[in-house]
Amino acid sequence: MARDFSTVGVIGLGTMGAGIVEVFARNGIDVIAVEVDEAALDRGKGVLAKSTDRAVSRGKLSPEDAAALHGRVSYATDLGQLAACQLVVEAVPEQLPLKKQIFAALDAVVGEEAVLATNTSSLSVTEIAVATKKPSRVVGMHFFNPATVQQFVEVIRTVVTADDVFSDVKALAERLEKKPVVVGDKAGFIANALLFGYLNHAVSMYEQKYATREDLDAAMRFGCGLPMGPLALMDLIGLDTAYEILDTMYHQGRDRLHAPSPIIKQMVNAGLKGRKSGRGFYTYASAGSSQVVPDAQTPSTEASEDAGLAKITKVGVVGSGTMATGIIEVFAKAGYDVVYVARGQDKVDGVLASITKGQARMIERGRLTQEAADAVLAKLTGSTTREDLKDVDIVVEAIAEDLAIKQELFRDLDRICKPGAILATTTSSLPIIQCANVTSRPGDVIGMHFFNPAQIMKLVEVVHTVATDPAVVATTVALSRKVGKVPVQCGDRSGFIVNALLFPYLNDAIRMLEAHYATADEIDTAMKAGCGYPMGPFELLDVVGLDVSLAIQRELYMEFREPGFAPAPLLEHMVTAGYLGRKTKRGFRTY
Repeated sequence: MARDFSTVGVIGLGTMGAGIVEVFARNGIDVIAVEVDEAALDRGKGVLAKSTDRAVSRGKLSPEDAAALHGRVSYATDLGQLAACQLVVEAVPEQLPLKKQIFAALDAVVGEEAVLATNTSSLSVTEIAVATKKPSRVVGMHFFNPATVQQFVEVIRTVVTADDVFSDVKALAERLEKKPVVVGDKAGFIANALLFGYLNHAVSMYEQKYATREDLDAAMRFGCGLPMGPLALMDLIGLDTAYEILDTMYHQGRDRLHAPSPIIKQMVNAGLKGRKSGRGFYTYASAGSSQVVPDAQTPSTEASEDAGLAKITKVGVVGSGTMATGIIEVFAKAGYDVVYVARGQDKVDGVLASITKGQARMIERGRLTQEAADAVLAKLTGSTTREDLKDVDIVVEAIAEDLAIKQELFRDLDRICKPGAILATTTSSLPIIQCANVTSRPGDVIGMHFFNPAQIMKLVEVVHTVATDPAVVATTVALSRKVGKVPVQCGDRSGFIVNALLFPYLNDAIRMLEAHYATADEIDTAMKAGCGYPMGPFELLDVVGLDVSLAIQRELYMEFREPGFAPAPLLEHMVTAGYLGRKTKRGFRTY
């Protein structure tokens, strides 16, 4: 028979512990909340009161329900008060000796059938369990922050956890309206194992001055639809907590990608722990505040955007695929005259038909007037000859991802285009300098990487080579803003920002599946419900295409020679088998 769990204990009333108390009390369960002393209890009560007051003010909780919730919570500074609990959840700082000490003490307090759970996000649950006389009743119950909002709970089963213990805890999580997934005891479990490799990689990009903190964060928010950028998220988690998690993961798996970037430890030692200390990668209004305030690294907005920039009035686009069509429409909508060049008249007509169809759909939905649609179409001139690009101010090429084909085009554009015209490529993975060095004007060549669909996605990666003229970079950034995009700047290396951070994370997810640690559904649930990602890694891989993903992953591996970037064998095998995702109706799922 399943355990009752009518009275639970929670040890530790920090942000996480107070959130767990609220989740239990909201669901009609009596809670005994324990802290080290009265001052800590008062702080915990304050965190809980602030959270429930906010819920009441937003209409998510009635004043009566809030009062009932607080009535279910009692407070103590003595573990002995937990004697009657059927479950105790520990949510103290990520320090193994401290957790072991608490579990050893709990062993002598609670009843024989009581379950002991740890909310650790990275430490070994097995090591914590063996501090007790009955390790079979110890389980991991990892909530995500904020516990009241995030639906995902990882239930961690050790090799000695009793079957009824983990099944009862899983049932309790479902009763709390959470989405529980049962996994084995491995550092980082599902979500943190995938999340922290990505966060660490972003920190190293910042440390190497490859991109600014603002550009790194904007890239992942606008390019991948993530709720927060990696450095803002590090500040929210706390750099000290992030360091502990990465260090634990590294010592267990010895994966160099989990070795904490040196700057994390330096910042922690300097007291720059993120929001909780008022300063981390960003500076905050005060300790604990979420309000970012300007500091020495904040980009200046004083300089006039048009000072010293090339004047852009006429734009050329080469290509007729989905990406090129989207880019053509973006420029025309922003009021630029666009000359687009395709390989044959049928392709030229196809671009026009596609844009016209899209506009008609927008008119139907009331998002566009017929006059505005006519104005966009009036800006377009289609051609089958590159010579018609002779007087444009910038050319954006969006042709096949083949270096030889792109180089042939750039040689031709160098011959055709007027002096000072910017030559831009939308490549997502090829070295831009290799397109630049076939021209006589490498200073005018730049990357302008739009994201698909270009009409909707806000991000443009503006990629400079070692030869790109700074005025060309500034002009391209300003142009991106004028067409309603969010430009981020970075150097010419494989993957730029987004793909270099996204694809190793996707590769790690495939390795996790390959190791039979969790199913594709469980991993997707973890990243969507636990981390707020718009899509799980396997959903995204099937949309992108497994062949495209493999090509990008190979490119990253060849550029960085990082063993952790080597494509997962399972990805190679699926591409070989022709399972490429949605386009072939079979990938990690069948469509």
